[in-house]
Formats: sequence, structure tokens, C-alpha cells
Amino acid sequence: MTTPSRRPEVLTRSGSARGVWREHRSVDGEVSRAAVFLGIPYAEAPVGDRRFLAPVPRAAWDGVRDCALHGSTPQRRSPWADSFIPEPTVPGADTLTLDVGTPDPRAGAGLPVLVYIHGGGFVGGSPASPWYGGQAFQRDGVVTVTFGYRLGFDGFGWIDGAPLNRAVLDQLAALRWVQENISAFGGDPSRVTIAGQSAGGASVMRLLTMPAAQGLFRGAIALSPADVRVTVDDARAFGTRVAGTLGVAPDLAGMRSRSEIEVLDAQGATFLDGPPGEDALAGLLDDNLRLSPVIDGGLIPGTIAEGIAAGVGADVALLIGSTAHEFNAVAAGMREALDGVEPTAALERAGISGPLAAELAARVEGGDAADVVGQALSDAMFRRHVARWASLRAAGEAASRTWAYDFRWSIPELGQAPHCADLPFGFDILRDREAIRRVGLAAPQALADAVHGDWLRVVVDGTVDAPPHADGTATIVYGDPVRGVEAGYAFERAFAAETLPG
Repeated sequence: MTTPSRRPEVLTRSGSARGVWREHRSVDGEVSRAAVFLGIPYAEAPVGDRRFLAPVPRAAWDGVRDCALHGSTPQRRSPWADSFIPEPTVPGADTLTLDVGTPDPRAGAGLPVLVYIHGGGFVGGSPASPWYGGQAFQRDGVVTVTFGYRLGFDGFGWIDGAPLNRAVLDQLAALRWVQENISAFGGDPSRVTIAGQSAGGASVMRLLTMPAAQGLFRGAIALSPADVRVTVDDARAFGTRVAGTLGVAPDLAGMRSRSEIEVLDAQGATFLDGPPGEDALAGLLDDNLRLSPVIDGGLIPGTIAEGIAAGVGADVALLIGSTAHEFNAVAAGMREALDGVEPTAALERAGISGPLAAELAARVEGGDAADVVGQALSDAMFRRHVARWASLRAAGEAASRTWAYDFRWSIPELGQAPHCADLPFGFDILRDREAIRRVGLAAPQALADAVHGDWLRVVVDGTVDAPPHADGTATIVYGDPVRGVEAGYAFERAFAAETLPG
């Protein structure tokens, strides 16, 4: 039994963990308290003989483990000069850890559980971000979990003699840890929802459609998920090139002979072999990520679309969507190269032509070629996949358990709703200093109440207070007005039908 007058302790299957109490003050001044346990290892450190291998469950420890500080992060340095999300790097070898926050750290309290998977393109991101602390969810009676998983080549690179999809195996190991231990923190293992954004959203969709992950969660929230469909041949080719850059054989002995930083540098150098400037248009529709989950025919038997069509995960409630202008800003770097180029001509170079190109250009009213290409990039990378996956679920047994959303509220300073813009609303952290820097002081709390409320409803009840996407069109729209429902993703469905296989 834990009382607020002393530091909270729980007994996990590996040993006792001692956390800290944390207070949260909501916008209306209400103060709530939660017990927070940071840096709990769910697997052995992936170093030495365990480097580049599948995760191994953590052995029991003696005594009480102090869990007052974040564990080491798999991110060794941020890939971005100015990340929208504050994502700290914590040094150290013990990277396969998780953080738990609970409003009621009593075994058997039976609270719903939210497991959040961070994004970062599968090469960056941090579970130690203050945005992911989950205080608003804990205030609302939810146990929250975040965890680290191996990134980049460490998590996804092909190595002769090593298992593929090591990062996915990490994610599965973390979810199994939740099933085995979360009741000690007051959580109900039968009421787990997974959520994630960007690469985290892609991870959610991968787990949702993987046979090996079935039964580990009952709800899913996929925020701006990209498609991930790397083949074994793709992975082998990239892994061989990275090993060549390092000057070693592409096997365990060769790769282990190089340090983490050396592998990270080689990974980055190999990424830089794409065409610069306008030539990048030629690969616009090739939205695959080189270091991401690999379709290996075993753990990951096929594409996400194939998994949905086969009914995998149909019993899981899903809220899925994207922001209106996900990657539009990325095309700003092409503006000089595209100066004077007609928007439809730029789209044709990217492989988009005919009526589809004309409609896409018309959607960006008054935009130049860079503006139109930016919207095309957002649609290709994220929105067409959201539309396709939601429609596929709507056509099958998951129809009544699928909700789609479109986040259209524009940041006043940008006039757009970019990638990550929805996160401060969903986590209900508009008063956070970094959130204010990103979305502004004028961001409406009413919108945060709506977005956070929908996430919370999925976690608590496995449903959303809106019509499901059963007809393939009903979409929750966040913007002005704050929340409504309309027929959505029509263009993106057509875009997907014309540009995606199957």
C-alpha cells in the first residue's frame, strides 16, 4: 500500500521500483497527483554480445531500484537541428527502458492504460520528451507508459546473422512487459491502448496488423502514420552499403567492430546518396523509409494494407488521421529550383499527371510549384495511406470500430497545420513553454479539450463520440469550428487508388 507521504513503490516481476510523486495543475487550477516511475528496464541492455540481437527480458534485481530519472535513450543525437517536439538525449547503455505514470499505484486498481510510441522517422525521437509525460491522462484516471526502442541501423539495419526488425521486437517486448506488470501500477492489462505519431503512428499500424501483436492491446490511435514496406532485398542492399562505408563485412563481427557513433555516421552518409534540389521530385511517390520495419515474411508477413484486408486487428478500436499540411514546409527548400515552373509540370516530374495533378494543383489555391509539391508530399507520405487504411477497415469487420480524423487548425504564424501540430492538443499541454513556442498563445483550449477528449474516449471506452468511418467517408474535423464531422479524404482516396499497388 502506497501513501502520498512517502515515495511510491511497486513490485514488478523483476523487482521493486521506487518512483516519485508529481503534481499537475490543470487550466482550471485543479491539482492532481500521480506516481511516476522512470527508467524501468524491460529488457537487458543491447550491448556487447547482445548488440544487434533480439531483446532479452530483464533479469531480476536485488533491493529497490530507484526510478526517479529517465533511462538512457536509444537516440544518441537528434537528427534535426530544430525539432518541433522537445526530445532530449540521455546517454548510457541501458536504453530498453520504460516510464510509467499512474494516478493510483495500487495493484488491481483496474485503470485503463495508454502506451505511447514516440516518432522520429525511426532514426530519432525520445521517450523522455516532457510532451509525452501524460499528466493530463493521469489526471483523467489513465495509467501511461512510454518506452525506448532501438533506432536507425541499430534497430532496423540488415546484418548477416542478426534478426531483422530488432526495434519491432523491442516494441513487442515492451508491450509484453505491460501485460505482465501493469496491474502492479494500478493498470488493467485487458484495457491497453497503443498510440503513436509519425514513425510511432506507423508502428501502431504495423503492430495492429501483425499476428504476433494480437491480444496485447484493445485500442489503437495512429497519428500521422507513414507507410513502411521495406523488403528484405531493400534492407540487404542498404545494410551492405552501410557496411561498405564502414569498411567491414556486413555481418555481426564486422558491425560489432564499429562503435555506435561510427555506425550512426555511416548511416547518415549512406542516406545522403539521393538527388539534390529539383531532382528529388522524381522520388516523391517513393515514400518508403530505408530504415524502418521490414516485410520479412515471418514477424511481418506483408503490408499494412494486406493485414487490414485479411482482418488482422479488426477487433481493435482504431482512431486514425493526419494534419492538413504534414510535410508542406519540406518543399520550401525546392522553391528556388522550382521558380517559374508550372505546378502541374512539377507534379508530372514527380509522377503525378492528368486529372489527379490538375485537382491537386487546384487544391492549393494561389500556390506556386513549391506550395503544390509540398501538399503532394504531405498527401503521398501520410494522407493517402490514412485514407486507404481507414477505407479498408470500413469495408470489413472493423467498420464499426474505425474512426478517421483530419486536423486542420492552422498555427497562426504559419497559416498551416504541419506535422506534429496536433500533439499539444491531444496531450492537453497548451501551457507548456515549448508548446507555446510552437503553436502560440492563441491556441484554443476548447480544441485541446476536443482532441484530448477523443483520445481519452478511445483509451477508456474503446470508442469515439462520432460516427465511425463505416461508410468510408465520415471524418472528424478539428479546426474552425472546433470539432465537426463531414465527408473527408475524398481526394486522398483517389490519390491512393491511382498511385498505390493493390
